[in-house]
Amino acid sequence: MKSKKSIIQSAISTLELEAAAILNVAKNINADFEKVVSSILHSKGRVIVTGIGKSAIIAQKMVATFNSTGTPAIFMHAADAIHGDLGMIQLDDIVICLSKSGNTPEIKVLTPLLKTAGNLLIGMVGELNSFLAEQADLLLNTSFEKEACPHNLAPTTSTTAQLALGDALAICLLECRDFNESDFAKYHPGGSLGKKLYLKARDLALSNEKPSIHPSAPVKDVLIEISKNRLGAVVVVDNDENVLGIITDGDIRRMLENNNSIANLKAEDIMGKTPKSIQFDALAVDALAIIKQNNITQLLVLEQNTYFGIIHLHDLLNEGIV
Repeated sequence: MKSKKSIIQSAISTLELEAAAILNVAKNINADFEKVVSSILHSKGRVIVTGIGKSAIIAQKMVATFNSTGTPAIFMHAADAIHGDLGMIQLDDIVICLSKSGNTPEIKVLTPLLKTAGNLLIGMVGELNSFLAEQADLLLNTSFEKEACPHNLAPTTSTTAQLALGDALAICLLECRDFNESDFAKYHPGGSLGKKLYLKARDLALSNEKPSIHPSAPVKDVLIEISKNRLGAVVVVDNDENVLGIITDGDIRRMLENNNSIANLKAEDIMGKTPKSIQFDALAVDALAIIKQNNITQLLVLEQNTYFGIIHLHDLLNEGIV
C-alpha cells in the first residue's frame, strides 16, 4: 500500500494532469466551436448526443445539462443506435458524437449512417486523424497528452476534457439564449434548488396561522395567542391590518424579568416596534437571508403595508431552503 505522502502526491498528479487537459481544450477553441453553437441555436430540432463506453456516460451528462439550460437534447447510445435507436433522430436534429479515439467499431458503423441521413454531425474527439474526425462536419477538439491512469488506459483525462468542453458548450448556448433564473426555475421545480428559484414568501406564509392582536389587548390574551399559533410570536396590528409591532417568546421572557406585576400591561407595552419584514412576492431565499442577517426566527410578510402573514425559520428548514 502507498504511504500517505505518495497517496497525496498521486491525487495531486491526477488533478494536475486533468487540469492541464482542460487548459489544452481551452486553447483549441476555434471557429468550429462557434459554428457548433450557432448551428444549435438556429436549429429547429434537438441535439442528439451519442457515444460508447465512458464517452457515453459523459454524453448523458451533457444531455442533462443541455435540457436543464434550455437546449432540448436526447441521449442515444452508439451501440443501441445501430440496433434500432437511429429511429429517434429526426430530420432537423443535430448529432454530437463523443469518442476518445474516433475509431471504435460502433463509431465506424454509426458515422456513415448519420451522414447518409443528412444530419449535421459534430465530432467531439481526442484523435484528430481518426475516422470520426475526418467524417464530422464540425470538430470539437478534446486532444490530450495522456490519461491520468498510470498505464495510460483508463479514460480519465480524456473524459474530463469531454465533460469540460460539454459544459462550455452548454453555457455558451445558455448565454446566447439569455437564459435567466426564471427560466432555470421552470426546468428545476423540484428539490431545494428549484425552491430557491421560485418559492415565494407568500407560499410559506399561507401555510401558517396568521396570529394577530390589537395593541390594547391584555398580556393574558397575548400569551394565549402565542401559545395557540405555535409560531412563537404574535403580530400587533390596528383595525386596518397595518403592522404596529411584534411580540415574540423572547419579549415575553424579558417582560417577566423586568416587571414585578404584569396585570396592567398591554400588548403595546411589550411589543417590538421595528419588526423585520419582507414583501409577500419576494423569494423565500431572500427571507432566509433577512432571518440570518438579523439572527431572528420569525419574519413578517407584508402586502404593501398591510399584514399578510408570518414565516418561521422552521418553514425554511422544512422546505430545504437552508
